[in-house]
Amino acid sequence: MKQYKYLLFDLDGTITDSESGITRCVEYALNHFGIQVNDLRELSPFIGPPLMDSFKDFYNFTDEQATIAVAKYRERYAVKGILENELYPGIKELLAQARQNGKTVILATSKPEIFARRILDYFELSSYFSFVAGSGLDGSLHTKTDVINYILEVNDITDRDSVVMIGDRKHDIIGAKNTGIDSIGVLYGFGDYEELSEAGADYIAEDIPALRRLLL
Repeated sequence: MKQYKYLLFDLDGTITDSESGITRCVEYALNHFGIQVNDLRELSPFIGPPLMDSFKDFYNFTDEQATIAVAKYRERYAVKGILENELYPGIKELLAQARQNGKTVILATSKPEIFARRILDYFELSSYFSFVAGSGLDGSLHTKTDVINYILEVNDITDRDSVVMIGDRKHDIIGAKNTGIDSIGVLYGFGDYEELSEAGADYIAEDIPALRRLLL
């Protein structure tokens, strides 16, 4: 196992269990279009991928409809959904230990950066992160590949062997592959072993203690 210097963490499904907030906000957006959802668990595939893509992929929305849906989602998310969220047990201690061990901890999320920073502040995690990168409300840094490339460029990280992306969905793994860095898929989030292995994860951690063993 390599000793990585730069640890890039996904947010939803990796640091926080955000299922309640995200699915309720997706439901709110769908209701705007007259779409009723019987079981919020049906909306869990929205956790992780860019929202625009999910509305188009799962509900065949046009670009215009998806843009409206994202706006409706954020209408509720900014007020309620952002805090319908909880930390995975042990993740705060892992982040603290990583910093103590000299690792550079960076947030790499497809969530808008402005929301990601609010979540880190709310859970008192901001001090563990040397850099926070997320998408823009204007649609910039749309994919995880975009986010990782941005992180590498702005932080002048040239040794890609020293970097690892940690996330729970295939988009994290694909983003890592597209940018030439290693990846760790975690099974305690919203992806499963099949999704992560098929995407090409270099390592898979079943829980946070297993992730700690891989990183530290």
